[in-house]
Amino acid sequence: MAARKILVTGMSGLIGSVVRNRLESKYTLRALNRRRISGLECYQADIANLEEIQPAFDGQDVVVHLAAVADGGATWDDLLGPNVLGTYNVFEASRRAGVKRIIYASSGSTISNWERELPYGAIVKGDYNQVSENWPKLTHESVTRPSGLYGCTKVWGEALARHFSDTYDISVICLRIGAVNRENRPTSPRHFSVWCSQDDIAQMVEKCIEAPDDLRFDTFFVVSDNKWSYRDISHSRQVVGYQPQDAAEEHRKDS
Repeated sequence: MAARKILVTGMSGLIGSVVRNRLESKYTLRALNRRRISGLECYQADIANLEEIQPAFDGQDVVVHLAAVADGGATWDDLLGPNVLGTYNVFEASRRAGVKRIIYASSGSTISNWERELPYGAIVKGDYNQVSENWPKLTHESVTRPSGLYGCTKVWGEALARHFSDTYDISVICLRIGAVNRENRPTSPRHFSVWCSQDDIAQMVEKCIEAPDDLRFDTFFVVSDNKWSYRDISHSRQVVGYQPQDAAEEHRKDS
């Protein structure tokens, strides 16, 4: 059986690199990137230009859409092209090409303004003595509360994903990714709640590629197995078999 063909947008980024390392030996990978990616087929184009990116999608089974401006303080002008127009273009190019599944890199920023409230604000500050014994975690069904315009663009992307899944013959999976960093460990008190290791995000992407065809739409939190996570990953475990291998507490002395 031929290897599944996977297009990854934004492969030169941190998450794109770790996804490539995990998937390259298992699938036929293609990159859509603004910078050249060596060692595999790469289309260089700006995702804000639909006609320019369209050829990259031909013949692909799954699209992993990572390309975005990932900056919580970014301005509307910074975000409009890559995060709003670009996300639409990736979805539309996938539809035109007959892609069967899109894995969309959303963000915990879709809900992170809940950190303005207790107990979540205390948790991310590391003030655990202010947290009651049975505090509620946020689930994939909790009301969105985006942080900054960046978070708003990710809520838009999730709404667009729902539209494409409902309207066309395409599966779309949204991943609310936690804090993945180059140090690959928590570097602030907040990270003990929201950190996601490089291996864990790469695992989750692979789990979503391999998820059954009848998974038409869903949204999953992706963080490591953190003691103080306020984002419930039980849905991720139950639906696609996500099993995080890392935990922020393992790095408590290193932060």
